[in-house]
Parts: sequence; structure tokens; C-alpha cells
Amino acid sequence: MTWNVEFGKVAPGDVRRIIATLPEWFGLPQSNEEYVAAAGEKETAYIREGGHAVGVAILDRHFSHVVEVHFMAVERSYHGRGIGTALIAAIESNARAQGVRLLEVKTLGPAHPDPGYAQTRHFYESVGFLPLEETDLWGEDNPCLIMVKPL
Repeated sequence: MTWNVEFGKVAPGDVRRIIATLPEWFGLPQSNEEYVAAAGEKETAYIREGGHAVGVAILDRHFSHVVEVHFMAVERSYHGRGIGTALIAAIESNARAQGVRLLEVKTLGPAHPDPGYAQTRHFYESVGFLPLEETDLWGEDNPCLIMVKPL
């Protein structure tokens, strides 16, 4: 199936609903509320089906040459259907057209044994991101892996 990716703002309620389907990835209420608020403020890429978003990526711009995937989630019932891959492909295409040279994402690093985040890292690697550095940006118990994708 080909997914239509839109850019703009997505309803914060859609982000809240998607997060609720993924408690093993999004178990910190304060962080979840920050993602919900960011949906109404930051650039987003999203895919709709049935009148609501089923996959969302919230983007940050760093300098003129870097776009960061600040948040990305796909509603659980849509996992494995190519939505995440379609979002990344559209973000890449849009970023290239704007002269961006690097995509970045931060995720829980491999020093943490969480199996869900092992899947997350595998996904990002499968779409071309490379691990750059694991750091204690989020604290000692939450190693942050910075991944990049040259465009």
C-alpha cells in the first residue's frame, strides 16, 4: 500500500491517542504531554486513515542543514504496514528539497536492555540511520543514542 504523507500540524489528540496504544515505549506521563504539546507547535509529518492520524513524526530544525525526528510513533494496530518507512522517506524528500543535508534521531541506547527500543534502533538502521554516539544526555539510567542519516 502507498501511504500519503502530509506536512503541517497534527491534532494533539491524535498524538495522545497513538501514544496510549504504545505504553511500553511511552511510559513517562510528563514526556508524553510534552510530545502532545509539540504536535500543536512544531512541524509534523503524518499519515491519516479514517479521519485521524495513524502515524506521526514531529520535527525539529537545527541550523539550516539538520532536521531531527524529535518524536515518531505509529498506532499499534498499524505496525508493520510501512507507515514508519513512508514517514521517513517523505521527511527525507522534503528535507532534501529544502537543502537539508543531515537527518538526526535520538533514541534509547543499546546500553539499556529494553527490547522495544532494540526494535526502534533496528527500524532506524533499516531506513539508513547510523549510530553516531551513545551519551548520558538523558541521565545515567537512560543512555541516549544519537543516530544520523546523511542526505
